[in-house]
Amino acid sequence: MRRTFGFSVLALLAAPALAALPAGTEAPLIKADGAFAGKPYAFDLKRELRSGPVVLYFFPKANTGGCDLEAHLFSEAMPQFKAAHARVIGMSADDNGTLTTFSTAKCAGAFPVATATPEIRRAFDVDWKEHPGLTTRTTYVIEKGGIIVLVQDNLDPTQHVAKALAVAEGLKRK
Repeated sequence: MRRTFGFSVLALLAAPALAALPAGTEAPLIKADGAFAGKPYAFDLKRELRSGPVVLYFFPKANTGGCDLEAHLFSEAMPQFKAAHARVIGMSADDNGTLTTFSTAKCAGAFPVATATPEIRRAFDVDWKEHPGLTTRTTYVIEKGGIIVLVQDNLDPTQHVAKALAVAEGLKRK
């Protein structure tokens, strides 16, 4: 019996080649400038981890449909993330001016966003090869000890929040 795989092959070719650090890896201890509720914010992953797990989500570009939706979904879920003692930080390659506006308009002042420099994008393996200068849509949940426990690496902005929240809540129970 002959099978055709044309659709599957085409779907794979059309999908971006996403990459990410694997779960179980120690997270790079990065620092970045950003904004929180429209005010300057100095992000330091090592400092953030002292308070508990960190949800570090990379998004391609502020003020675009999928990224706006994802920011809105994270902002709506902030009470649950706070109850799980998890901190949420969004990162993109956007400049600080863009992120300052985005932090109030799309993140509703609920969590900080920071600029993912080329060094940070390389360290977390989120440089979007097909679209230079943008990050992939990748969410990491990093436990308090600095180990990555979840990697969500796909372009669907609707999946990242629920999966990150479930893992963060599971870490609270430990």
